[in-house]
Amino acid sequence: MKLDFAKGNGLIPAIIQDAVTNKVLMLGYMNEEAYEKTVTTKQVTFFSRTKNRLWTKGEESGNFLNVVSMAPDCDNDTLLIKVHPVGPVCHTGDDTCWGETNSNDIQFLAYLQDFIDKRKKEMPEGSYTTSLFNKGINRMAQKVGEEAVETVIEATNGTDDRMIYEASDLIYHLIVLLTSKGYRIEDLANELKKRHKE
Repeated sequence: MKLDFAKGNGLIPAIIQDAVTNKVLMLGYMNEEAYEKTVTTKQVTFFSRTKNRLWTKGEESGNFLNVVSMAPDCDNDTLLIKVHPVGPVCHTGDDTCWGETNSNDIQFLAYLQDFIDKRKKEMPEGSYTTSLFNKGINRMAQKVGEEAVETVIEATNGTDDRMIYEASDLIYHLIVLLTSKGYRIEDLANELKKRHKE
């Protein structure tokens, strides 16, 4: 990646975004050395303009920003860094430097999809997800059916808590089934989006 540090007198803005929720968490500045350290350590390091030195976010608080991906903008003079934050990002204790709550629970489904994709690729022993992939498509489809029936039973004759529990099992097993067929939960979102009329 070739970044244009010269345009900003040796510094480029680095926008920090949560890789799961897509919330913008903070803005910092990097010089080339901070960028290189970030690439090497996989934890975001800035150049502190007030302290005039490199500063790894979390070096004092433990609230590190673990790098997921980095991408330059179209002019190569700004960096978008997607992270998994450890704890609150702002020095005030807030989730973001704008006082926003960093949560978007629906985005967890994309994270779960990525996790299941990784399980399929690595197939670690002792993993329930691995065992489903090993048992094949018929067993995965059967589990989706079982969880759907259990969800219906809880919705009609059970408790709301149990319905949510069983519906969560249904979604998980559905994502496993989709993954085995080469699809993702986002493919369902795209199909629903196509059907949606305001």
